[in-house]
Amino acid sequence: MNIEEKLEHLPDHPGVYLMKDDQGKIIYVGKAASLKNRVRSYFHGQHPPRTEAMVRRVADLEYILTDSEVEALVLECNLIKRHRPYYNINLKDDKSYPYLKVTVQEEFPRIQVTRQPLQDGSRYFGPYTRVSALKETLKLLRALFPVRTCRETPLQPKSRPCLNAHIRRCPAPCTGKVNPEEYRRAVEALLLFMEGKQDDLVKEIKRQMNEAAARLEFERAAILRDQLQAITDVLAEQRVASTDGGDRDALAVAREGDEAVGMIFFVRDGKVIGSEHFFLDGAADQSQEEIMAAFVKQYYSNKMEIPAEILLEYPPEDSEVIRQWLSQKLGRKVQLKVPRRGGKLKLIKMVAANAAQILSEHRLARQLQAAAGEAALMELQQFLGLEKLPRRMEAYDISHIQGSEQVGAMAVFVDGRPQPGAYRRFRIKTVAGADDYAALREVLARRFRRLGDERFGDLPDLVLIDGGRGQLNAAREIMLTLGVGGIPTFSLAKEEELLFSPDNPVPLALPRDSRALRLLQHLRDEVHRFAVTYHRQIRAKTAYRSILDEIPGIGPKRKRALLQHFGSLEGIRRASLEDLLKVKGMDRRAAGEILRYFGGTVDARD
Repeated sequence: MNIEEKLEHLPDHPGVYLMKDDQGKIIYVGKAASLKNRVRSYFHGQHPPRTEAMVRRVADLEYILTDSEVEALVLECNLIKRHRPYYNINLKDDKSYPYLKVTVQEEFPRIQVTRQPLQDGSRYFGPYTRVSALKETLKLLRALFPVRTCRETPLQPKSRPCLNAHIRRCPAPCTGKVNPEEYRRAVEALLLFMEGKQDDLVKEIKRQMNEAAARLEFERAAILRDQLQAITDVLAEQRVASTDGGDRDALAVAREGDEAVGMIFFVRDGKVIGSEHFFLDGAADQSQEEIMAAFVKQYYSNKMEIPAEILLEYPPEDSEVIRQWLSQKLGRKVQLKVPRRGGKLKLIKMVAANAAQILSEHRLARQLQAAAGEAALMELQQFLGLEKLPRRMEAYDISHIQGSEQVGAMAVFVDGRPQPGAYRRFRIKTVAGADDYAALREVLARRFRRLGDERFGDLPDLVLIDGGRGQLNAAREIMLTLGVGGIPTFSLAKEEELLFSPDNPVPLALPRDSRALRLLQHLRDEVHRFAVTYHRQIRAKTAYRSILDEIPGIGPKRKRALLQHFGSLEGIRRASLEDLLKVKGMDRRAAGEILRYFGGTVDARD
């Protein structure tokens, strides 16, 4: 059925639609109360230039029916996150942002950083867009609240405490020095702090301090006094946003051209306790209402904690559907408000001013970076005698350990800046043993035989090989065979940082302080990092497969669930039957097989 016929037969029903180009790639995902009316509207009447360009590329479309518009919104968020379509407004790199995780479901909860929030009973705070802010938060929490950060689950008894216990960063529950009730009080205090309920926390610490003093436990009272003072110092730095003591988020967006920044202030008990900002791609030709809707939907689809009131600079498109969806996530009514006067309007203006400042600084930094990149490219062109600026540069590297699990990697720089979305990795298929030259020839053959494949992009203006003369000769051999020998190709050896050229038997030593050398080093180090990371992933998968796959009844789903629950193979090895049965999808028979494999004892009744 062609696209015209599909348009003719669209149902008058809620759902999600996916528009595809002639390569079958999803270029846009949208939701609709009526698929029939919404999708057809794209193909009739006048639209902004970006929408017109999208419609010209549409070669096919699919749709998924849902029971309600709220269900369509949830599905739309998930599909945008998964496929990141070019014509949707995308929260930049949202899937990679870290969270703080508190494993409240454990007897002795721990705090850790994770990039994969799960429905495992833990409490999650975030996401954090700046790793530096996350590190500062974690450092502060560890100073204020002694809670363990080790990954051991379940906690195994030990004869002596670790260093964290000696510096009072952990009460050492593994040695029995603290009972679960006392430890839980520290965790609850940490949660109150993260929730912004510092006034409640201060009252609780004062109560515990007075009780300790009344029982003549002066050492504990002193510890609580110091903790209270530290928290008071932190609170003194927080800005008062309202006098009603309420909890709310305040969101605003700054935009210029195709770039936009979404800013959020977190207000808890009337105080601004933190802020985050996100870059939004694809905002050109979109209305403020559309941008705000995309920002709200994509941000709160990842958010574990939602306040009952959300202040917005502009009313989002489909605001009622979004409100219903957020209310369902929270489990009680959520209000979306656009302030018109008073303190809440003042707060929104402050959020908007911060967003505008961040966008301005970002654009300035990009301009300075572009100018520096252009200067480095011009310097590189001069040093290497290139006919044109090497705007697109590709680097290649091979990684293995004594020939096992060989992989190759390709990194790409455009205008002197990394383009991670264009990086490619290769599992070596035709080479046995440790033969870097043969592996390199395979990788380059697989890359340059795909000329015209949009997944690999345009031909590079320069190719850089991580290695010395031997690696360069192997690369040139296959490139000449494939008819791409005209691309300038060099290799950069580590340590001495000598640049080898196929036309010169004497290696070139670029000035150590030159921008050209720093650019090549950055490119070389990037491809090396990418190759090593991929090799480690392959080795880890192989290690898990070689052990867990030997256990009867443990398939891919259970293996994944075990590793997610226990964090490591060692954690699985130490687990008891009761611990194993807590894993999603685990039954007594499979748990018994795991215990037998690792030499544990199993009750005959199991």
